[in-house]
Amino acid sequence: MTEAEARSWAAAHFDDDAIQRLEALEQIVIEESGRQNLVAPSTLAALWSRHIVDSLQLLPLAGDRDGIWLDIGTGAGFPGLAVAAASPARQVVLVEPRRLRADYLRAAVTRLGLQRVDVVQDKIERVTDRAAVLSARAVTNLDRLFASASQCAENGTIWLLPKGKSAAEEVALARRKWHGMFHVEQSLTDPESHIVVASGVRAR
Repeated sequence: MTEAEARSWAAAHFDDDAIQRLEALEQIVIEESGRQNLVAPSTLAALWSRHIVDSLQLLPLAGDRDGIWLDIGTGAGFPGLAVAAASPARQVVLVEPRRLRADYLRAAVTRLGLQRVDVVQDKIERVTDRAAVLSARAVTNLDRLFASASQCAENGTIWLLPKGKSAAEEVALARRKWHGMFHVEQSLTDPESHIVVASGVRAR
């Protein structure tokens, strides 16, 4: 997906206010990248395709579930902050253990005028919020992710986990230790990337 295609996709799926917030998020990431290494420098010129729309494609998979969207290891704001910018009525919790990143996220939330977003500076293992949606992008493998965040999941929780080429292999390995419904969606933004969608996850 090119930058032009990514922007067109976003414009077709979200209203003008959402697009303005996403454009503001783009600027915030670019500005902050001069102070700390938020994303790979090679991806700054492709923020919409590599990061913003790559995050927004999770929203249709989440459906209209009520409750907290909890994003693990939010970092530069993807996917959790992009989700909140596009869908500000959602209650979003951004979990980020690194202080500089957490400070950046709090400042970005304020600048974007998001009222339903909380930033938690902590490791996910110490978070006890129960979530309707759990997301994590480029954090760790599925087995470790489920082990560290299972206390945040309920029976109806859906996990939305962007992955690269290894998605099917990670699901196969996770099934050895975890029950649940798992399937793999093709990413819209990269033919070599996928999204693991899981529900009913519990230890064997």
